[in-house]
Amino acid sequence: MMQTLLVLLIISVIIALILLNPFLIKQRRQRIRNKLLSPLENAIIANSLPIYDRLNSDERRRLQGHIQVFLAEKQFIGCGGLQITTEIKLAIAATACLLLLNEREKYFPSLRTIIIYPTAYIVKQNTAISNYVVAESEVVRLGESWTKDQLVLSWEQVQRDTKNWRDGHNVILHEFAHQLDQEKGNANGVPLLKKKADYHTWTQVMTREYQQLCFDVEKGRKTVMNSYGATAPAEFFAVATETFFEKPKQLLQKHPQLYQILQNYYQLDPLQWSQQLPSP
Repeated sequence: MMQTLLVLLIISVIIALILLNPFLIKQRRQRIRNKLLSPLENAIIANSLPIYDRLNSDERRRLQGHIQVFLAEKQFIGCGGLQITTEIKLAIAATACLLLLNEREKYFPSLRTIIIYPTAYIVKQNTAISNYVVAESEVVRLGESWTKDQLVLSWEQVQRDTKNWRDGHNVILHEFAHQLDQEKGNANGVPLLKKKADYHTWTQVMTREYQQLCFDVEKGRKTVMNSYGATAPAEFFAVATETFFEKPKQLLQKHPQLYQILQNYYQLDPLQWSQQLPSP
């Protein structure tokens, strides 16, 4: 009898902890967000994120809070002799957390580790030539997002993107957009949306815009978005996100419906920040 009661007590405690866990996580994150960044940390973020000083006071405070939660929950690992510094962590966190300014209450939940190489890195890739032959090749990459729990970046590319904010290329925005896409599993260009009805509009607009980019690239036409977005729907979403944040004016002019759907998803209007930036 006593053993049965003990087992029931243990089960009850476990259930209580499971039910309380989301609440405890929320409380812990709130305490972290309430902490103030040091003047040095603020200076590093401003130097790493060109639009930081263009955010209003509320946006800037929210971003600071998200950055601190991000740093508390993610592990950074340097490869190829790269030593992880406060600058590296803040630079990556600041840009990644732009995607979270809409208070989605999630911090890339499947991501645990960010691996950073000093420059572009080489990976081995297997390609099936036939049913019986597989060719191995080496591919140079600047970043990649894994569905398990890791994301890889080139620090050299991160620095280059910081200096060229309005060129529409940003490896951090690109790979962390993949993370949003991967929250439900494999990336397919359709992230988790708030309402079930949103999926129809999203699929309709994104499919049309993706097909248009594929057609334009095939015809050799100049496009607002990088041609890499035509390789797959998942890459289109990531490239569209880069363009949305870095070239909002051009995207709005050429693809107003795409801009609108991304604005609704991120609940942000980067155009207000971009207009305040000095001309390149």
